[in-house]
Amino acid sequence: MINVIAIIEAKPGRRAELLAAFRANMPAVHAEAGCIDYAPAIDAEGFGAWQAKFGADTFVVIEKWASAEALHAHAASPHMAAYGKQTKEMVASRTIHILSAPPA
Repeated sequence: MINVIAIIEAKPGRRAELLAAFRANMPAVHAEAGCIDYAPAIDAEGFGAWQAKFGADTFVVIEKWASAEALHAHAASPHMAAYGKQTKEMVASRTIHILSAPPA
């Protein structure tokens, strides 16, 4: 299994708009072969000083893929290309972490 943590920072004040576009693309991603989970998350409230926050303009995408091949196919899909074009002007930065389980 491949896990992905994508940290998406919207341009100031544009996170809601960017999240709306993300959510509109989610059904196409969920329909992809090998997609186990693909969902956005934002900072939870009420955890005090021990919580490190991403901030008001950022959301995190938590993904699980059955294989590296499934993730590669996702990245090359037409709906992801269209999403990238649609949201290009809304995104300030994007950092993608691709993870796998450590050897036993």
